[in-house]
Amino acid sequence: MSGRIEGLEIAFHNALSEPITIAGVPRMVAILNGTMAAVITLGLQVPWLGIPLGLAVHTVAFWLTKTDPYFFDHLRRHLRQKPYLDA
Repeated sequence: MSGRIEGLEIAFHNALSEPITIAGVPRMVAILNGTMAAVITLGLQVPWLGIPLGLAVHTVAFWLTKTDPYFFDHLRRHLRQKPYLDA
C-alpha cells in the first residue's frame, strides 16, 4: 500500500506558488524602484545619480528577495501593525 489514492493526483507547476517577480524582485518593488530612478534620471536630469542609485536599490532588493522571497510582504505587514506596548 503506497498511501496514494488513484485518480486524485494533479500536476502542479512551481510558478503557481512563487511570487511574481521582475528581474528577481517583486513586481511592485521593481516598478516603484524603476519609477523613482526614472524621476531622478529624466525628471531632475541627473543621470549620474539616478542610474547608479536605481541599480544599487535593485541589487539590494534582489539580495533581500533571494534571502527570503516574501521579505517585502513581511515588511509591509510589519509597517502596518501598531505597536503592541506603549513603553
